[in-house]
Amino acid sequence: MSLIADLKPEEKMQGCYLCKYKQLLKNKNGKDYLTVKLQDETGTIEGKIWAIHPGIEEFQVDDVVQVEAEVVLYQENLQANIGKIKRAEDGTYDLNTLLPRTPKDVKVLEAKLFAMIDEVQDTGIKKLLETLFYDETIYKYFMMGAAAKSVHHAYLGGLLEHTVTVAEVGKFLASCYEPVNLDLVIAGCLLHDIGKLYELSAFPKNDYTDEGQLLGHIMLGVEKVNEAKYNIPELSNEALLLIKHTILAHHGEYEYGSPKRPKCIEAMIVHLADYSDSKLKMFEEVLRGSEPTEQSLGYHKVLTRNMRRSML
Repeated sequence: MSLIADLKPEEKMQGCYLCKYKQLLKNKNGKDYLTVKLQDETGTIEGKIWAIHPGIEEFQVDDVVQVEAEVVLYQENLQANIGKIKRAEDGTYDLNTLLPRTPKDVKVLEAKLFAMIDEVQDTGIKKLLETLFYDETIYKYFMMGAAAKSVHHAYLGGLLEHTVTVAEVGKFLASCYEPVNLDLVIAGCLLHDIGKLYELSAFPKNDYTDEGQLLGHIMLGVEKVNEAKYNIPELSNEALLLIKHTILAHHGEYEYGSPKRPKCIEAMIVHLADYSDSKLKMFEEVLRGSEPTEQSLGYHKVLTRNMRRSML
C-alpha cells in the first residue's frame, strides 16, 4: 500500500484509503468528473476521476475504497488521477491505519490528565472532574476523540492531547500571577472542550452532529457540567458558577463565538492557554507537513497569513 505522506509525482498509488469528500462537477466542456479527498493515517490527497467507466465503481463518503491512481503535481500540490476505484471488501483493510492520530503517547497523556485531577484540592471541584472523566462512556470517547473537525488536533486522540497541553500551559500561567485559584484553572482547562464529545461524531466520520450544529460545544459543555452537579453536594455554587463561566468564555471574544468574555483571571488564563495551543498547533501541523528545506509555506486560510519556516 502507498502511504500518502510518501507519495511523489509520477508514482503509482494503490491501496485502501478512506474517502472523506466526493463531489460531481463539470469541466468547461460540460463533461462530468469527480473530485474526491482520500485519507490514511499519514495525511490526505485530492483525487480526480476524469472519466466514468467500468473501473469506477459506486462508493460514498466515509467508505473505505480500493484505489489505483497516478500521482501528478498540480499547482504545487500532489493530486491523484484515479483510474480504478471501488469499495474495499471487509477484512482487506485495518480502519485504524486510515485514521490520523496524535503523534504523542496516549498512555502518557492519559496519566497526565488524571494526575492533574489528583492535584485539585477543592473537594467539590475534584469530585466534578472525577464524575465526568471517570464515566465509562466519556472516558472511552475522550481518549480517542478529535478536538476539531479540521482546524487543529483533528485526529484520534486530538481532544486528549489538546486538553492536556492547555492544562499544562494554564498551570504555568497560573504560577506567574497572583492571586489565582489553581483548582479553577485546572478544572476550566480540563473541561473547556468537554462539549466536543457531543459536537462531533466519532471516527471515521468526525463531523458535526445535530447537537453540534444547533448548540455548539460551548453550550453542550455547560449542559454536561450542569447534569453532573446534582450528585455533588460538595460543589459550591460559587465554584460551579465560575467553572461554567470559564467554559462559556474560553473563546475569549464575541467575534470568536464566545457567549461571554472572561471576567475573572482564571477564565482569562484558560482562554489564553486554549488560544495559544490552537494557534501554535496550526503552525506545527504546517511545518510537519512540509519539507525541512522548504522556507515559504504558503498562505494559511484560518491564520490569514503567509507562513515561513525559520532556516537558522
